[in-house]
Parts: sequence; structure tokens; C-alpha cells
Amino acid sequence: MNIILIEDDPRIADFLQRGLRAEGYQVQHAATGPEGLALVQAAARHQPSGTTPSVVVLDLMLPGMGGLEICQTLRAQGVKLPILILTALGSLDDRVNGLRTGADDYLCKPFEFEELLARLEALARRSHSLQPGRARVLAVADLELDRESMRASRAGTSLNLTARELALLELLMGAPGRLFSRERILSSVWGQSEDPLTNVVDVYIRRLRSKIDEGHPVALIQTVRGLGYRLEAPAGPSHQPAAPAAA
Repeated sequence: MNIILIEDDPRIADFLQRGLRAEGYQVQHAATGPEGLALVQAAARHQPSGTTPSVVVLDLMLPGMGGLEICQTLRAQGVKLPILILTALGSLDDRVNGLRTGADDYLCKPFEFEELLARLEALARRSHSLQPGRARVLAVADLELDRESMRASRAGTSLNLTARELALLELLMGAPGRLFSRERILSSVWGQSEDPLTNVVDVYIRRLRSKIDEGHPVALIQTVRGLGYRLEAPAGPSHQPAAPAAA
């Protein structure tokens, strides 16, 4: 995923660029409003069909052109790239104005980096799901998820999953092998209203694991203690069945 960062504070811009690149993202940075607008317009023109879209991280107080004006201009031009406003302006009126102007999400400074990552991933998934080239069926080893019918099966046997379990499974299967922290899963699947200290992620991982992995020689859902969870196919024929891991 390509991140277009429009931020004039050099400390915040440097922190975000280093953190996002460490997560494997490409980052383009602009320190002024006009420069940022040009970057987004260029990305929108050259976005390959069916690929994960660029996501714009936009400050509001920028030299040359404010963030709200950038938002208005892009939406008036038909640019549909997802926009996350990242700003110190956190009043209710500020948030409402930002969203009504065309932003897809709004995050106030100071912020937690994990929350920013979760929101960026959610925006990218939401935008990608609207593209014609989006894969209908996700498959990892013998596990399949049909995104249209939201039905899952393993080794040809249908799985009886709840709506929340399906949302969690879609998140994990959308990036096989990627490690998801509890915080990122909570934000992506449950949203920001959930208490960050809850153990609901661990509970649902245990439930999902019992339905997906029990009775199969290879466990697909893996726990990385202290860090989070991933779903991945076995490495090869020599792969040994994984011992059940506590969530």
C-alpha cells in the first residue's frame, strides 16, 4: 500500500515515514498543501486497476492550502482515494466538518501508532472491496472464504461462523502470514467503541481456532506470544502439525 502523507511538522512527518516504512508501506511525503494536492492527483491518475489503493494521511493546518480545501478539491474532481485526516483540531465541529468535506476517517493528535495503522488498513480494505478486480474468494491452504456470500469452508466442509467471526477471518485471510496485533484486530473488526483493555480478541481467536483448526492435522491460525496473531499456510510437506496455542 502506498501512503501519501501531507504533513508540515517535520518531527511528526519523520516519525510517520519511518514507522510506516518499517511496516512495509511505501510513503510519499509533502510538506505543503499544493504539493500534497499534486501528489494525490498524480496517484489517482496512475492507480493501476485492481490494486490496493493509495491512502492519504492529511493534516488540516498546512502552508499554501488547508486540508479541508484539499479534500473539497479532490472530491470535486472525482478523486476517490481514501483520506484520513490527522490533526490536532479535535472538537466535534472540526470532526464533523472534516467528514462532511469528504474525508473517510478522522484521527486526532496525539495518537497511537497502532491505531493509525489499523485505520489505514481498514480504509484500504474498504476502498479495495469496491474495485471490480477484488478477489471474490480468499484461499489459504484448504481454507476458503467467499466474500460475496460470506461463507467459509475448510477441506470442503462448511464452517458455521458468526458475522463477527467471519469479519475476523476475512481480516486474517486478506493478508496471509501477516502478524496482526490485538489492538489492530480490535480496531479493524470491532471499531473504536470497544474498550481497548477487553479480551474480546483473544476470546474470538479461540472460538475461530476451534472451528477452523480442530480436527485438522495442520493449524492455520498462529499465536505469536505478546505480539498478536497470523493465519498462514504450512511451509511445506515437512511441516509438522502445530500444537494448540493458547490465545
